[in-house]
Amino acid sequence: MTIVRIDDLNEIERLPGWFGRYFHTEQMTVAHYRFLRDASIHEHFHPQEEVYEVLEGELEITIEGVVNIARPGVAVIVPSSARHSVKALTDGRLFIVDCPRRPEFDGTPDVPAG
Repeated sequence: MTIVRIDDLNEIERLPGWFGRYFHTEQMTVAHYRFLRDASIHEHFHPQEEVYEVLEGELEITIEGVVNIARPGVAVIVPSSARHSVKALTDGRLFIVDCPRRPEFDGTPDVPAG
């Protein structure tokens, strides 16, 4: 079993208003973000399937032109290669999992298989 202490990971401002802490498993990239109201992530796509789970606050997540509101208790799944963008409607916190892992996020810690 492997334990990751999220608060011990370095926080990186990946985009303006998006502060992330990252780690990798063999197959996944995991990100814990805090975000600021009105921060946005431009429309993009990638081959990984992505799951957004908001812990606090609200996000507007647009997937292939369809607007979704993510808040605590709602998980939003972005399919592989789907165009998507994100806007923070409030300040908050978010958990994102990408599978398979995102090589462009390499340089953040790998968690050894337990």
